[in-house]
Amino acid sequence: MTDSSRKKRLQLAVLLGSLGILGPFTIDTYLPSFPTIVSDYNTTASLVQISLTTALLGLGLGQLVIGPLSDVKGRRKPLLIFLCIYILASLICSIAPNIYFLIASRFVQGFAASGGIVLSRAIVRDLYSGKELTKFFTLMVLVGNLGPIIAPIAGGVILNFTVWNGVFIALACIGIILTITVSFKLKETLPPERRVPSNLPQVIGNFGTLFKNKVFMGYALTQGFITAGIFAYVSGIPFVYQNIYGVSPQQFSLLFGVNGLALIIGSQSVGRLTDIISERTFLKIGLGLANISGLALLIAILLEAPLIGVVIPVFTFLTSISMIGTTSFTLAIESQGHMAGSASALLGVLPFIMGSLSAPLVGIGGAYTGVPMAAVIFVASFLAFICYFILVKTKVQKPALAANRKA
Repeated sequence: MTDSSRKKRLQLAVLLGSLGILGPFTIDTYLPSFPTIVSDYNTTASLVQISLTTALLGLGLGQLVIGPLSDVKGRRKPLLIFLCIYILASLICSIAPNIYFLIASRFVQGFAASGGIVLSRAIVRDLYSGKELTKFFTLMVLVGNLGPIIAPIAGGVILNFTVWNGVFIALACIGIILTITVSFKLKETLPPERRVPSNLPQVIGNFGTLFKNKVFMGYALTQGFITAGIFAYVSGIPFVYQNIYGVSPQQFSLLFGVNGLALIIGSQSVGRLTDIISERTFLKIGLGLANISGLALLIAILLEAPLIGVVIPVFTFLTSISMIGTTSFTLAIESQGHMAGSASALLGVLPFIMGSLSAPLVGIGGAYTGVPMAAVIFVASFLAFICYFILVKTKVQKPALAANRKA
């Protein structure tokens, strides 16, 4: 690969990774504001967490719309439309008069943000396959994983200069920057001859085909359950760190950002070693690490361990997450080139739906306990493990055994 090709590859990875960052920024940037929003609206922690839930639902359902739409209309035009909606929704969130208006506005914001997530992945599949797909995806994820590190820190910094409403104004500005960049830098990657027919039965048929594919659904459910654990962490950790352990919003932002380094460690381990260790092996390692970390976190919370006893298992859990997310996505989408948009949408919507269901469970015990969060993380990790070994491993092994018998 020439220096020019490497430069273009890196530029594309930065652009697509930045589009993927829109999701984490939409979710994470306002997390340090949770206690303040509770106070300003004179509401409950559970209602504020529901504003996270509706954003997650929007992120999931939006992918079901834009994924198939992009298979029909191409990637570039739908992406620009969704980015414009995102800018408007972010500005509306900044002037929400009450918690219920914020909850509704967050759904629209999440719905629009889904365009960056699903289309960045579909574009990668348009351009790459095989191990090149895995390597480029891990490069894109490296950029995208900066989102969970930068977003909460940025939120904490913004709170030093303005009220929580300023967070949403900042998100609108990010949307404007991305819209301008896509307009000038991103070319269409799905030519008309590779697009699917423009009819609803075909779209429904694509999803039906994917649902019937047990191996694909095994990877999708594995990713979905593990994401439910992620959002249990995202929803619960602001209250665990700030209410139970008494850290400030700025200290919380730093702790949350440090945990984001775990995502980079996991994904880059896959990217650098994929020529030596297979994607499936990395996926099994990640699932084992997630279950061990989830159990350790639950024990630490139950025993009221010091802060470091919570930080370490959370860090290792997040390391496993990026291993699982990277490998499960590439293994699932590898054979779905002709309907990569629909496949990417389904791989996106299941995690966000499961995440939206897990987030409210974290608030069941109130704002001063971490037990529900830790329990959801452990159970979600265990269910991801079960889905992989029942739906994927057994189905992959059977053809291999049959081939050996014929030989």
